Amino acid sequence: MTVLVTGGAGYIGSHMVWRLLDAGEEVVVADRLSTGFDWAVPPEANLNIGDIGDPDFIGPLLKRHDIQSVFHFAGSIVVPESVTDPLGYYLNNTVKSRALMEACVKAGVSHFIFSSTAAVYGTPDGMAPVAESAPASPESPYGTSKLMTEIMLRDAAAAHPLRYACLRYFNVAGADPNGRTGQSTPNATHLIKVATQAALNKRPFMEVFGTDYGTPDGTCIRDYIHVTDLVEAHYLALQHLRSSEENLVANCGYGRGRSVLEVIDMVKQVSGSDFEVKLAERRPGDAVSIVANSDLIKDRLGWTPQYDDLEKIVGNALSWEAALERRNRK
Repeated sequence: MTVLVTGGAGYIGSHMVWRLLDAGEEVVVADRLSTGFDWAVPPEANLNIGDIGDPDFIGPLLKRHDIQSVFHFAGSIVVPESVTDPLGYYLNNTVKSRALMEACVKAGVSHFIFSSTAAVYGTPDGMAPVAESAPASPESPYGTSKLMTEIMLRDAAAAHPLRYACLRYFNVAGADPNGRTGQSTPNATHLIKVATQAALNKRPFMEVFGTDYGTPDGTCIRDYIHVTDLVEAHYLALQHLRSSEENLVANCGYGRGRSVLEVIDMVKQVSGSDFEVKLAERRPGDAVSIVANSDLIKDRLGWTPQYDDLEKIVGNALSWEAALERRNRK
């Protein structure tokens, strides 16, 4: 059975492609290469360059390869950008996801695994880990665009023979421990990516956005999950859908929060570089603190994280950033 990975030339998508190939799956990639890279797609995967919102592209692709399962990673992910360009986010994340779903229904796709986000929760009450039963209250168009897609997927699955899993990520970081892929976008906004670039002198400094939050050190708290553990959760979700009629909405995180300043300190420690950090005003749309309760995915899928260690996450990210720098010099 052939698997389609949308956004498979991007950060998380390329890791997913490698995981599927490692498992012996036949993999097709759809990516318009707006932020991804063709070289990030393994040669064993079939790369198709195009827009998932274009029915003349995605419909024939699904039928030509007899796609039975779809991993949907394509989309825009920068929270502050979504505040300034909400319509762009609703187009790219919601409208185009609807087009993809319609094409999947017409092509008889059986399984749909969606890349959702903890941003659907907004800022939960209190500092305790948030479970899937918590009310959805997104604070940015990014979070709302993802929640709207979850709702569309739920309703489509109720009307058609399509099973789905929505995995709500917390903060994804790190890189493939085997050095095959990683976060490669030069202007990425992920905290650990930015900090590793500063540590390697690829940025003159980095900024911390907001130091007056109601947290112990005044900076935002997030649950950082290694990208390899995340794609393993996706692969287990696929196996679940293949063997069960049960749909799934589940968190993916470690249940432990780290502040922005704690993460920066770890990058400085692992890299041995004391780079400059500038304090800046808060960014619009940033939640104060959000940490995952991942009991459901552990109990339901038997997910057991292997890289639940901030030092490992940072070390893999630094190794990839250094390798990327060497590659770009060629």
